[in-house]
Amino acid sequence: MTKHILTFLFFCLALPMWSQLSKQEQLEERKAKIQLEIQERQQLLNSMKSKEKTVVSQLMIQKDKINLKEQLIKTTEKQTKLLNDDIYRNQLKINQLNKELEVLREDYAEMIRKSYKSRSEQSRVMFLLSSENFLQAYKRIQYMKQYNNYRKMQADELKAKTTKLKSTTEEIKVQKKDKEKLIVENEKEKQELEKEKQEQEKIAKQIQKDKKNIVAEIKKKQQETKKIDAQIQKLIRDAIAEANRKTAKATSSKTKTTAEKKAIENSVNIVLTPEGKLISDNFKANKGRLPWPVEKGAITLGYGEQPHPVFRTLTVYNSGIEIATENGADAKAVFDGEVSQVQLTSPQKKTVIIKHGDFFTVYNNLSTVNVREGDKVSARETIGKIRTDGDGKTILKFMISQNTTYFNPTPWLSK
Repeated sequence: MTKHILTFLFFCLALPMWSQLSKQEQLEERKAKIQLEIQERQQLLNSMKSKEKTVVSQLMIQKDKINLKEQLIKTTEKQTKLLNDDIYRNQLKINQLNKELEVLREDYAEMIRKSYKSRSEQSRVMFLLSSENFLQAYKRIQYMKQYNNYRKMQADELKAKTTKLKSTTEEIKVQKKDKEKLIVENEKEKQELEKEKQEQEKIAKQIQKDKKNIVAEIKKKQQETKKIDAQIQKLIRDAIAEANRKTAKATSSKTKTTAEKKAIENSVNIVLTPEGKLISDNFKANKGRLPWPVEKGAITLGYGEQPHPVFRTLTVYNSGIEIATENGADAKAVFDGEVSQVQLTSPQKKTVIIKHGDFFTVYNNLSTVNVREGDKVSARETIGKIRTDGDGKTILKFMISQNTTYFNPTPWLSK
């Protein structure tokens, strides 16, 4: 009974340890992912620092990098806490094992002493011969067997607990070393974070110095953005009209009247066929799981009307998100669909619009395009190369809309 209770207690102690191990592995994966994102931000910064006019983008990526560094530090602190919990539990196990071993050793020593006193073969034989009858002699033989088995069991248990104590002691030594390593690692990250903040301050001072020119550049860009947004809105309306014309044409006269066909053609939203509805529903169901339209990148301007990330008194509007990436990077489709528009929206910028039922994804600021109108594309397929401007910035503007209603793309993309 005692053995079963001890086994149950050991299981109860071990269960949280297995859970902790899983959490440690998850945190290690999270940490590796954050470190990779930090490296990507540093590569973007390195590619921008040689260009004077990119200080605003530099500052935004620097802020993003600082945020990632802070996440990394918090993740490492969580790992340290979990290790502390593991060490504490292992120390409890060691204390418990020491107590159990002490009791076992005393019991075993007492048993050996008694065995030593009755060790002669003659005394054992006399013990059997002095039996009053055969039944009593049989019971005495059984008792002697049970006693010998008990001695062996006690010796085995003593050996097993000693081995367990040794392995737990070694485990706690390893955990303490891991903890020391994490503490050193975290201290290093904190020092690097301080350097990043100093670099951020340096860039901010440079921006303040050139504030007049930068604000003028921002306003000029906003005017250009509004013009391109209007073009894209028209392209989407044209795509809706074309899709509805095809639907009306494909509809049998037996099922639709002329008036009904006209209503389809004049609708401001796409009138979905059963196949189109399936595609649309599938796209919507993948919200939060869509791949990024670039291999590597950071969002430098979010969606909607907002204070400028550097000059808070200046309000800017963005109908999508702007993603800074590496020079020569490709734009990739985020979902299966059909290319509905490929247009030149400015002398140097090309735009690709892909239809997914009544949803559209827009990829603006491409230098070259790999697809044509009517092409079927798959998720993660390269559709073109992102343009690098004269200031050395490689930024993709990405948009999502349902008919002509825009959404914030960030919640649609995978984390």
